[in-house]
Amino acid sequence: MQRTEGVTSGNAADDGSGRDGWLLGHFLAGEDMARATADVEVKWAVYAGGERRIAWGVNDRAHTLAILVRGIFRLRFPEREVLLSREGDYVLWEPGVPHLWQAEGPTIVVTVRWPSLPGDSRTVG
Repeated sequence: MQRTEGVTSGNAADDGSGRDGWLLGHFLAGEDMARATADVEVKWAVYAGGERRIAWGVNDRAHTLAILVRGIFRLRFPEREVLLSREGDYVLWEPGVPHLWQAEGPTIVVTVRWPSLPGDSRTVG
């Protein structure tokens, strides 16, 4: 990450490493203060394939948007399943909606969540 005169640049994969891909949000501190915000969280997620979330996850107050960059990504909700298979496919879900996911093969997904709130993400069921 490079920062000069109010402009920050870097590489999402590098800057998100060690934080499961999260590169913007309330949880950043220290040298990452330029990317610390309570307004939004951004994740650059790179999956080799086969990775999945096996326990239902939910955000009580935050909206979530997942955008497919490359690959195939399956999301399951209580009433629906969504397959992101074309670059740019996305799914948006509201607070309180549980979800599971699976990377069907090598996949890159950008996740945007707002607002960025401590303790808002939890496992259910």
